[in-house]
Amino acid sequence: MTTISVTGHMDLTDETVPVVRVALRDLLEQYADGSLVGVSCIAKGADALFAEAVLEAGGSLVVVIPSRDYRQAKVKPDHAEVFDRLSAAAAEVLVMPHETANRQAYEAANAVLLERADRLVAVWNGEPPSGKGGGTADVVVEARTAGLPVDVVWPDGAGRRTR
Repeated sequence: MTTISVTGHMDLTDETVPVVRVALRDLLEQYADGSLVGVSCIAKGADALFAEAVLEAGGSLVVVIPSRDYRQAKVKPDHAEVFDRLSAAAAEVLVMPHETANRQAYEAANAVLLERADRLVAVWNGEPPSGKGGGTADVVVEARTAGLPVDVVWPDGAGRRTR
């Protein structure tokens, strides 16, 4: 059994979504023998794309929800159906013991992702940490520091929406 966790950007461009989806499928194909466990917070973007690819590969999904209010407070209407579908498809849903979705809740969820993982998939553009903590680059740094193998997925032409 191989347990792979994910971290990644939420703000992928519309053009990036399909190429990341294909790259994730290709990466997870080697684990399509039924021994794959994917761990994801199923946020919009990379997390949800990874979770869908895990299920398509015949793997089981573990969902880590950062806080008790996460669904109501942070899941936007355009992602609610996907979030609910992935939660329902999960073999395990772990809700972190935080009342509100804040930096501490995200950092705790990220710690669980790393604790459970044999590998980390990072849908990441390679930019360094922002200094805010809890972002994709921070998780990659933590994983590498812990000696966890990291597979970076950022296909040619991938991009993030500008703010």
